[in-house]
Amino acid sequence: MEAIYFDEGVRNAKRQQLESKVLHLVHPAYQCMLGHLRSHTLEKFKEAFEKALKSGEGFAVAARTYAQSFMLSFDEGCTDAAVEQAKWGDSSKVREKLQRDISTYIESVQSAKLSELCAQYEEQLNRALAEPVEALLDAADDDTWPAVRELLKRETNSAVAGFSSALSPFEIDQITKEKMLATLEFYARNVVETKAREEAGRVLIRMKDRFSTLFTHDSDSMPRVWNGNEDIRAITRTARSASLKLLSVLASVRLDDDADNIERTLSVALLDAGGPGAATRSITSFDPLASSHWEEVPATRTLITPVQCKSLWRQLNAETEYSVTQAIAAQDAHRRNNNWLPPPWAMAAIFVLGFNEFMALLRNPLYLGVIFVAFLLGKALWVQLDISGEFQNGALPGLISLSTKFLPTIMNLLKRLADEGQRPAAPDSRRNPAVESNGHSNGAFSDTTSVASSNVTSSESGVEYSSPLRQRRSETTQID
Repeated sequence: MEAIYFDEGVRNAKRQQLESKVLHLVHPAYQCMLGHLRSHTLEKFKEAFEKALKSGEGFAVAARTYAQSFMLSFDEGCTDAAVEQAKWGDSSKVREKLQRDISTYIESVQSAKLSELCAQYEEQLNRALAEPVEALLDAADDDTWPAVRELLKRETNSAVAGFSSALSPFEIDQITKEKMLATLEFYARNVVETKAREEAGRVLIRMKDRFSTLFTHDSDSMPRVWNGNEDIRAITRTARSASLKLLSVLASVRLDDDADNIERTLSVALLDAGGPGAATRSITSFDPLASSHWEEVPATRTLITPVQCKSLWRQLNAETEYSVTQAIAAQDAHRRNNNWLPPPWAMAAIFVLGFNEFMALLRNPLYLGVIFVAFLLGKALWVQLDISGEFQNGALPGLISLSTKFLPTIMNLLKRLADEGQRPAAPDSRRNPAVESNGHSNGAFSDTTSVASSNVTSSESGVEYSSPLRQRRSETTQID
């Protein structure tokens, strides 16, 4: 109304200038409003998207649905905040930025979820392969690597099938999916190879344990007693063959079912090295273990080189030689303890050298009596001294104990022999003819009988013995 009398062109110019200034003042508030709408929409999208994923909704479907829904909500907010007089393009730029933020967030969540899935299935493969592979490699026989391949194939197929099903809600492209599945398969193979390398690093310990188990235990897993009937050479060869089998199994990785001659090479070069013709072979032929790689085996699959196998075999023989020596010594000691007869050459020497003594016995049989008396004395000493019981606690304590008991035992035997020689004979029950002819009285006869009976009683009881002087007095009284 104040500019009504101005020219129309001037009025329009001034109006546009005024509107421009007003819009310029309002524009920062408009931009702030758009930024608030963007951040609020993004936060609401994150909350709704996470809630949808926790409820079990598919990842791609939830991302697509909630992205479209919240973009429409943002567009509505931008329409409400728009200024009719202004033709600003800020809303489109903010919209593009919001869309990028939503896409970035979806990609980050997708990457985290996929990493979590990969770690989950890798852990599953690790649990399913590590301990069974270790047990199979510890057994180390002809079926070890076929069993490992079968186990790897079964567990890998199971993990790949589960992982492929878990990837379906993400709706990723086929190329990326195949790469992820191939990575999982490679991880499973790497678990087996890593475990094989760990076992190859402990192969010497495993070989010694296997040798000790087979050498010191029989087929029933009972400890061996070296009683002289065992073939130590055959047992040692069997135990070493089993240890060499373990070495050949752990010498390389055999996950591709490729044939090799590692076992045969090791057997010829190590196990048969001490056989007949070994010296000739060592001079005239080339050592197959004098190399750093196996024939027809790539270096990536080699776990133990031929030179290392030879060194490990030497260490095994050096560290198990003591056990073999102890077994041989125990067997010889058992044979010596259980063999009371002299060796055949000693028996022949005794027969030849003892001919003169045999003829002397035939000419003078009194020697037999002397030998018999010596035998009785020796047996009496054996019983009195308890020689077998004294030596149960050891040789030295037994000798010390016998040295202290020998002289008293001899003296005791001599004393008993002397006592037996001095003991009087039993009195004759028959009457004296001289006494009957002289017609002694009944009282004297009864006194004599009582004295004799007392002598007999005391002699039989062993408590008191009558002296010769007392016997003479009795006889004198009887005659009187």
